[in-house]
Amino acid sequence: MRQVIVYAGEDGYWIAECPSLPGCITQGKTKEEVIENIREAIDLYIETLIERNSAVPEDTLEVLQV
Repeated sequence: MRQVIVYAGEDGYWIAECPSLPGCITQGKTKEEVIENIREAIDLYIETLIERNSAVPEDTLEVLQV
């Protein structure tokens, strides 16, 4: 499991990104679609790292409200 950030974009699409995996970002027409898309993106990202014998970054995101 990874922490993700989900927010509404300016174009009406939803955006999701996984800060612990640089560049792992996606969008979708609905919040449900973007969540499905980011799950797939995370799986593929980690699968690619493993195939390349690269280290998989830890998920160290801490969310604070200020």
